[in-house]
Amino acid sequence: MTQRTDYIRPLDFKQGRVDMNHGAGGRASLQLIEELFARAFDNPALRAGNDGAVLDVPPGHRLVMATDGHVISPLFFPGGDIGCLSVHGTVNDVAMMGATPTALSASFILEEGFPLADLKRIVESMAAAAREAGVPIVTGDTKVVEQGHGDGVFISTTGLGLLPAGRNIGGANARPGDVVLVSGTLGDHGVAVLSQRESLAFDSEVVSDTAALHTLVAALLAAVPEGAVRTLRDPTRGGLATTLNEIARQSGVGMMLDEALLPIQPQVDAACELLGLDVLYLANEGKLIAIVAPEVADTALATLRAHPLGAKAARIGTVQEDPHHFVQMRTRFGGQRVVDWLSGEPLPRIC
Repeated sequence: MTQRTDYIRPLDFKQGRVDMNHGAGGRASLQLIEELFARAFDNPALRAGNDGAVLDVPPGHRLVMATDGHVISPLFFPGGDIGCLSVHGTVNDVAMMGATPTALSASFILEEGFPLADLKRIVESMAAAAREAGVPIVTGDTKVVEQGHGDGVFISTTGLGLLPAGRNIGGANARPGDVVLVSGTLGDHGVAVLSQRESLAFDSEVVSDTAALHTLVAALLAAVPEGAVRTLRDPTRGGLATTLNEIARQSGVGMMLDEALLPIQPQVDAACELLGLDVLYLANEGKLIAIVAPEVADTALATLRAHPLGAKAARIGTVQEDPHHFVQMRTRFGGQRVVDWLSGEPLPRIC
């Protein structure tokens, strides 16, 4: 009987844990890449095994690139996990520029001792999100840090997209008279993560809204003339309030919101009241803000509502002249208040 000398025991995805060798660049690193990452993310560019991916750029297009780091705690939450979130977040950043996302890279920082079962669950969720979005993960990297020097797993993703010549969508383009739209209910992701983190139970579970929004953006841009969509932004950390303040400053304008028009789930509203949080500052991971020309506002809103990811879209305010660049809101009681910046994030480690 001939004894095999090249046999390597397969990774134990039930009981195994990450060790320092998995990030050392040797046989153990190769095994982790081949048995987990390469199988989950399989595509021709990744299969080539090079240090980078070669991608074609069609004539008449420009490249858009966005990068994001994901340090959310907990790693798993109602409606998602750090894996799908890392795909959705970067796809959305590219899409908010009006570009079509085409490829992603992924970098993993793993902590020694992290369960391989959890890593497999995260990677498979990430792979499923990339397949569903139609945006492959074409290159990546893995490092391991000593136990106690990380927090399980951190993921950095970079996305590339194709932007047609002449398209200009950005935070500096809002004009007085423009209309502010939001694609759905606010604060869902923030409350979902908080409920998991603090072991809070509500009568009706709040689920994260994490989703890739590029098909929603494509539908919107196809429905209105070029240039009618001034600004697109996904209100993640800092929520709606912070994002609108950023746009107001970039564009040199003010904004007036209507509190009665804000779409908020009753259970999210109740959770915020219970915990003393303002839903305007809570993170969203599957919603977008669209600032559009007034003449296309009705068409844009109808287009958003016709898409599964925009069914609860709403018209929430207008852009106005304001030398102070304030974001203000008409309250339900007939008054007005300033929706100002916060000095920090009310819920750290939210994405």
